Amino acid sequence: MTAALCEVGIGMTSQRTRERLVQRLVEAGISHSGVLEAMRSLPRHLFVDEALASRAYEDSSLPIGHGQTISQPYIVARMTEALLAGGPRDTVLEIGTGSGFQTAVLASLVRRVYSVERVADLYEKAERRLRGLKLRNVRLRHGDGHLGWSDYAPFDGILVTAAPEGVPRGLVAQLAPGGCMVLPVGRNEQQALVRVTRTESGYEHELIEPVVFVPLLGGTA
Repeated sequence: MTAALCEVGIGMTSQRTRERLVQRLVEAGISHSGVLEAMRSLPRHLFVDEALASRAYEDSSLPIGHGQTISQPYIVARMTEALLAGGPRDTVLEIGTGSGFQTAVLASLVRRVYSVERVADLYEKAERRLRGLKLRNVRLRHGDGHLGWSDYAPFDGILVTAAPEGVPRGLVAQLAPGGCMVLPVGRNEQQALVRVTRTESGYEHELIEPVVFVPLLGGTA
């Protein structure tokens, strides 16, 4: 992890505030040491508008514009932990870069992250933030997340940060054997976090917990 990731804030962005957040994550059941360290070290306040920086280490989602949000820290940690549960992941595809925070968490834990964002403004802001943190193992793309990123498939892991109504076949097809995809599935308030693992004989589906995400939209904006 680069020195830039350890940037220390003041007041509501201080290291003490971050430690309180990590403690809440532990109490909520997050146990992966690498995930907890990433949540402790990454400057989440840099991934939200300056007016919301004082709330960056609350365990809550925050608006980032264009009808999108930065997920609450618990959800980021839970999804990352679920993705890594089967062991280390070499290459990971993220669908929905958003603010770039989940991207940064993944980048601190896997060799290479490929991330697709449909909203040009969010893509550009995330690219600047990640470049500022000197995260050199991330490649971003402005495009339709439903299509994945076949140029770099297959992936050891896929993480989707918006909810399709069902598991997208096009994304599942880009999983490597033994790889898994973690994503919310469903409509409106009837959503669940799911892990799909590719096996020798097909795919295994595991229900993790109820969630609420913005819908996964097609096309670009």
